[in-house]
Amino acid sequence: MASAWGIELLFSIGRGLAQPFLYYGILLVAFVGWRRVKRERRSFHIRVYDWFHESKFFWRSGLGIGLLLSLIMVIAGIVIPTDGVRLLFYVTALLGLTLQLRLLSPAYTVGGTMLAIAVLTKYEKTKPFFAAYFPGVKEMNVVSMAFLLALLLLAEAWLILRNGAEGTSPQLTKGKRGLIVGEHWTERLWLVPVFLPVPNGVLSSFSWWPLFPTGDGAYSLLLVPFLLGFSQRVQGMQPQLSIQLTGQRVCLLGLIVGVFALASYWYGVLAIVAAAVALFGREWLAFWQHTQDRMQPPYFAHRAHGLVILGILPESKAEKMALKIGEIIVKVNGTPVNTEEEFYEALQPNRAYCKLEVLDENGEIRFVQGALYEDEHHELGLLFVQDRKKWTSEAV
Repeated sequence: MASAWGIELLFSIGRGLAQPFLYYGILLVAFVGWRRVKRERRSFHIRVYDWFHESKFFWRSGLGIGLLLSLIMVIAGIVIPTDGVRLLFYVTALLGLTLQLRLLSPAYTVGGTMLAIAVLTKYEKTKPFFAAYFPGVKEMNVVSMAFLLALLLLAEAWLILRNGAEGTSPQLTKGKRGLIVGEHWTERLWLVPVFLPVPNGVLSSFSWWPLFPTGDGAYSLLLVPFLLGFSQRVQGMQPQLSIQLTGQRVCLLGLIVGVFALASYWYGVLAIVAAAVALFGREWLAFWQHTQDRMQPPYFAHRAHGLVILGILPESKAEKMALKIGEIIVKVNGTPVNTEEEFYEALQPNRAYCKLEVLDENGEIRFVQGALYEDEHHELGLLFVQDRKKWTSEAV
């Protein structure tokens, strides 16, 4: 029995690596990185992060949570028919073509697939299509999909909280009054590989397993490369706080959907309710966050006193000096600064040393200092928002 599971696990990994959907995700995240670089160059004439910035999160972030979900799915025996997985792939691929990564939240991909199965498989005009191309979905227990939806939503929340706010991309945009303001944009596509039990295979059911049986009682494992997407723009508050708040809200939504999924074990219709709650709830959270953010005054805008740090180039002198995004530089070498030109001029008299007076997020003054080498004052790696109406800002 153990050897059968081991062999099936190896075959599952091979089948997972052979799936075109995995390579679709690789191309999609590469394109997102390329688009971000173009956006950063348009704003600052320099890229902040390299093209592979999003790809790093794609590969490294979802493996652990994918293993945890695999253990839950396999131990419980939550079976998903192969046709259900294929339909989920197609829905995800279509949403990915919009290039809006937020639409790759499981609320839209899994929730949308569940609603499509519930409605379109019974609608007379679309019933023949599903009968011809996805015949296996008729056997699917939507309760199992509801559990999968809840688990993936919690995985999304965990990933947002873990690194959704790491390395956000600064850019320039027009504010409400037509002035140029700064904002931060995060785009993430996470690969979450999950082993799913599917009908038709060499693994026999036993005791409690599977929890939601489907088919003739023989099962196999399928490694499914789920793509979880997230994107958010922040203008009105500190980016990390805004994104962390979104992660907490998605976690709450996942728990609510989980309650409906658990209740659907006894009342099957609640599985469809769980899908609807996930889809409309996630859309409401995105709308709510956007509305709340735009109601606030721009966080990255020209101030009467000091310069707001909009961005910091990786591995730059500014990063080594422990400067932070959102802090306000009020003095350079003892000289008050209000514009980028004044900042540059204040660095000139002392080319070997730099002392900054900085107002931190708590409104408290702190001093940052460091040695400068020849010509390094031109390359501190700070990005500011200029007090001008034309689309321009330079890296200092």
